[in-house]
Amino acid sequence: MVKGRAPKTGYTRDQFGQAWADVDHNGCDTRNDILRRDSTRVTTSSGTSGCRVASAVLQDRYSGTAVAFTRGDGQVEIDHVVALSDAWQKGAQQWSSDRRTAFANDPLNLVATRADLNQQKSDADAATWLPPYRAARCDYVARQIAVKRAYALWVTQAEKDAMGRVLAGCPAQVLPTGHEAPPATVSTAAPATRTTTPVPTAGPHQAATGGSGTVYYASCAAARAAGAAPLHRGEDGYRSGLDRDSDGVACE
Repeated sequence: MVKGRAPKTGYTRDQFGQAWADVDHNGCDTRNDILRRDSTRVTTSSGTSGCRVASAVLQDRYSGTAVAFTRGDGQVEIDHVVALSDAWQKGAQQWSSDRRTAFANDPLNLVATRADLNQQKSDADAATWLPPYRAARCDYVARQIAVKRAYALWVTQAEKDAMGRVLAGCPAQVLPTGHEAPPATVSTAAPATRTTTPVPTAGPHQAATGGSGTVYYASCAAARAAGAAPLHRGEDGYRSGLDRDSDGVACE
């Protein structure tokens, strides 16, 4: 359904229930379920029955890069593909609280991504924001359509037009189900493999010099946690910002 955006009046995050509930009753909260789905080289915290992700390498759909992260370092967030406030303005105001909680924790509508991209997107719809990694845009728009169809949310005319422009370039695109790992276009390089295959579109965090950029380490601590240190110039994950003495070996 194409319709104008309703007022945002009355919207708060609390309208969509507890953040990261265990709606599927698997013993793990939704945030950690999504981190495990979207990452490789996952380690979990002791005493959490394998639930809480302690470190991993995110296969980031939105930037086409892999990001090594550790719990609490602020590098990775979970994006609601159809933002909660966008849903509120396009039909969710009329839902029960249980339905809104289910929506906020539905794997179909959740993607782990770099924190800066999640914050850049904010509550935008497809008319005002698309992933910077162009190869991810078809899946991103298809996921929004699948979510809006599943929950009977409407779209604005500008949103519909933007979706049509994206999908015109991928007529065979299928609607995702929510259980898929990141698509094959994302580099699945892990630090141990030292792959040097470049990713077609670089994200803003990619190093200006050295390395292929398919794995990004925010700090030497992150590189060591991933078992990748030391990093040599030309190897995956090396960047000059980590090489303090500029000798070609970072995180010694």
